[in-house]
Amino acid sequence: MTFVTSAPDMPDLRDYAFDWALVDVETSGLIARRDRVLSIAVVTVGPDGKQTGEFSTLLNPGCDPGPVHIHGLTAERLRGAPAFEEIAGRIGALLQDRVLVAHNAQFDYDFLAHEFARARLYLPVSQRLCTLALNRRVDPPTADMRLGTLAAHYGVPQTKAHDALDDTRVLAGILRASLKEAARLDLPLPLVACPPRQDPQFTPKPPKTPCAYRNPGKFASDGRLVQGMKIAITGDTATARAELVARSVAAGLNMVSSVSRYTSALVTNDSAARSAKARRALAEGVPVIDERAFLGLLDDVRPGTPHEKPTSAEPVAVAASAVVPVPVPAAAVVPAQAAAAVPVPPVVPVPAAREPEAVAKRKPLAGRRVLVVGGVHQDAAEARTRIVELGGAAAVNLSASVTDVVLLAGGEHDRRMPRITALRLPAHDADWLTAPAPTAVAAAYGSARTRSPYVLPRGGVIDLPDTRTVTRWDVRASWAQRTSCEIDVVAFIVDEDEQVSRDEDFVFYGAPESPNSSVRLLSDGPTEQTITIDLTAMPPAARKVVICAAMDGAPTFGDVGAVQITAAPDSGATPLAQAVLDAATTERTLLLAEIYRRGPLWRFRAVGQGYGHGLAALARTYGVDIAD
Repeated sequence: MTFVTSAPDMPDLRDYAFDWALVDVETSGLIARRDRVLSIAVVTVGPDGKQTGEFSTLLNPGCDPGPVHIHGLTAERLRGAPAFEEIAGRIGALLQDRVLVAHNAQFDYDFLAHEFARARLYLPVSQRLCTLALNRRVDPPTADMRLGTLAAHYGVPQTKAHDALDDTRVLAGILRASLKEAARLDLPLPLVACPPRQDPQFTPKPPKTPCAYRNPGKFASDGRLVQGMKIAITGDTATARAELVARSVAAGLNMVSSVSRYTSALVTNDSAARSAKARRALAEGVPVIDERAFLGLLDDVRPGTPHEKPTSAEPVAVAASAVVPVPVPAAAVVPAQAAAAVPVPPVVPVPAAREPEAVAKRKPLAGRRVLVVGGVHQDAAEARTRIVELGGAAAVNLSASVTDVVLLAGGEHDRRMPRITALRLPAHDADWLTAPAPTAVAAAYGSARTRSPYVLPRGGVIDLPDTRTVTRWDVRASWAQRTSCEIDVVAFIVDEDEQVSRDEDFVFYGAPESPNSSVRLLSDGPTEQTITIDLTAMPPAARKVVICAAMDGAPTFGDVGAVQITAAPDSGATPLAQAVLDAATTERTLLLAEIYRRGPLWRFRAVGQGYGHGLAALARTYGVDIAD
């Protein structure tokens, strides 16, 4: 295999030449800190595209192999195979000084990081490249981005799916073709520095039993404790801290590690308020109780109000005219009511059925993906809004799916213009959006896909399929690359009172997953981050997952431009819905989206509400205190 090509129109690939280590693992489950690697394959490739090495082996994990129906690796097949620590040195030598490549690379990297940690060895990887993230940038005309689908698109033979060695050989062919497409489009590679979050201080804590009761509010000095109250402790205590927490939890209290305006009481023997928690309690008006008084109150805690039990999911009748997306069915959509802790845009319901074909054809940008280049933020935002009104999809990056370009003032100086010209993409001025004419180019591209995502406006809502059909959703945020801007995507799991019930339900870079992994943060490159949500594993109090983005430092979202969000049933599937959010200009935080419960269903909502304050102020509205 070689990356060299004799085609006269193929760009030079020297900027895309690295020493690569292509990896695939089969595992006993999906959670790296709990599950084990059952088989591994590594193929090394040089900068010239030629294979330089190959290694694969089965592994004995010392545990149940998990979903045999997927990987086919039974306990009998694995018996007698080496343990990971026996081959870790050989794997490390293959990875040393190379860029790790995998399809959904964070998954493979996380498992390797944990296996190396168990073997008390250092994982020698400084960078990784995800071919899934790379192809999301390229955006080829495929039904989805799964390994087998991309292999068929790029003409790479696949012999045996879910076989680590065969998948790695297939991955080599996909990498070669993807790099050529990236070079043709002049796309920067989504390289990720490693290790991002496997340091010991970032290891998720073991799950604690969520409090079963709603927070009744602050403690009254002449009253009693009530089940569900949020209690924080600071300073030295005569009773062992573990015992004090255990007694409190047994009494039905919700023990938290930080203080916010939603904290019911702070337990401390420090009357001088010298700790940060005590100072925060004073600022927020949180009552302070000393240890002796608190122990007395624990003997007589009043019953609390249990969290509302979600409505049981009954079979949802889907009318003949309702949307039936491929590959999963979506229920009809009805308007939802906003109930956020901060202002959000009005709900814009999505139609329950696709428009009749004749109506769709009358929308001149149906099937097109249009990139807006140049202009001030407001002008570019208005242009993208108009594109959606005309039935098209607005792009935030140049990719293979872009069919048209709208040039606003100064757009001719954009660094992408030479590539746009070389690709012979139609370029139009702003007046073109008044009455664009349909073209055969867009129709030809659109026909290559079995289903396009719903294009949601700001505030748009769509029902998600029943959890018996789809349990996991990936909400992905992406934006144009700006060297001076760093964006952090975070998630808050909130209850019916719009509060985070426990500190661990705030997911961010320093704590990238909730205790039971129901919500996780994944990083797929400098311009793409994903929140994955397992709806069947949500804690009982969870009514909504609020997904936000925050700027680091002085830049604002006006410096970044539009942010695209998508909701997909898994990492490689075609998104069910997408939206481009232009709401923020001078703001430093942006509410991107919500996945929330509505009766028996869950819904996805594109929000797009910006705020001038930072992440710490936003977090406090949900009951989370972020230390300075």
